Amino acid sequence: MRIAYINPNSTEAMTDGIVAAARAALSEAEIFGLTNTSGPPAIEGAADGAAAVPGLIARLPVAREAGADVIVIACFDDTGLESAQAAAGCPVLGIGQSAYVMAGLLGLRFSVITSVQAAVPVIEANIAAQGYTRLCASVRASSLPVLTIEAGGPRTIAQLGTEIAAAADRDGADCAILGCAGMAPLAGALSAVSRIPLIDGVAASAQLARSVAGLRGSPRAA
Repeated sequence: MRIAYINPNSTEAMTDGIVAAARAALSEAEIFGLTNTSGPPAIEGAADGAAAVPGLIARLPVAREAGADVIVIACFDDTGLESAQAAAGCPVLGIGQSAYVMAGLLGLRFSVITSVQAAVPVIEANIAAQGYTRLCASVRASSLPVLTIEAGGPRTIAQLGTEIAAAADRDGADCAILGCAGMAPLAGALSAVSRIPLIDGVAASAQLARSVAGLRGSPRAA
């Protein structure tokens, strides 16, 4: 099975981190990444997402020609997800969508820990549209820019850890969802400082991709 992760932003280092996290979650699959080099460097709100969609859609046939059985949109905002699902000719998942599905399957009330405030309304709208409002305790902005999160470091871990703790203590969340693709490589470090379970949408999408591969057309050999 081959899974393509398409990063809607133009930051190659983020694509590399996403692919590494996905491979760690599903080692038996062949996972590769594509970067939307015509997109913004980071997606922080609706305007950035809209700017990224044309380049994202243009990479769908590239992913298919490279043998992808499943395509994952590697932005927590699920940028262009519906358009990609209509155009790709294979299953397309979003990492936000995948995280909500996992929380729903586990029956856990969740809080999303995201980047900047501009991302919050986009995420809240996606949660409502996908039918997960009743399970959502909160959507918390960490006030960390996406590229700061991607760079990692002790201060970033500490600030995200503070928001995760607040989600549990103040919002009553049973788990925290890592609401930025740049958090995927930080999942281990964040788990070490968290008292509640964490759900990473990159890892969740890899697991779900295994389940949906072949639902449209015949899967290729792994």
